Amino acid sequence: MTANGGRRYTVIYDGHCGMCAGLAGRLAKTDRRGVFEIVPSQVTGLYARFPWITPEAYADSLQVVRNSDNRTWQGAAAVEQIVNELRAGWLLSWIFAIPFARPVAEHLYRWIADHRNKLGYGEHCRVHTTPSDAGEKNS
Repeated sequence: MTANGGRRYTVIYDGHCGMCAGLAGRLAKTDRRGVFEIVPSQVTGLYARFPWITPEAYADSLQVVRNSDNRTWQGAAAVEQIVNELRAGWLLSWIFAIPFARPVAEHLYRWIADHRNKLGYGEHCRVHTTPSDAGEKNS
């Protein structure tokens, strides 16, 4: 068995963030087909497993890795990839096809990430991000 348990994608979230952990828990319940391995970024050995993802990137954004080829998405692009893979994802995936939807989604993602401490998730969730770090990365 592989490190990902045979799952198609690995979703990596900030385990110190209450918002991220809550959303990861909801994703685990929604993923009835077992498409996603969902792990906090603080798991031992994660940096060795995904050496192209920097520690800052883990703190900055949600990361999604397609295990077959290591293609990696972060931020709103990661959310879009997750939605596309969920059984009922078609209910939301059309939104990303609207012109300018992706930049708006990334801006919203950054705003939420930067303000999650003010949204009731505590000071430990305070993260400062830059839009230039967002989007898709290929290895």
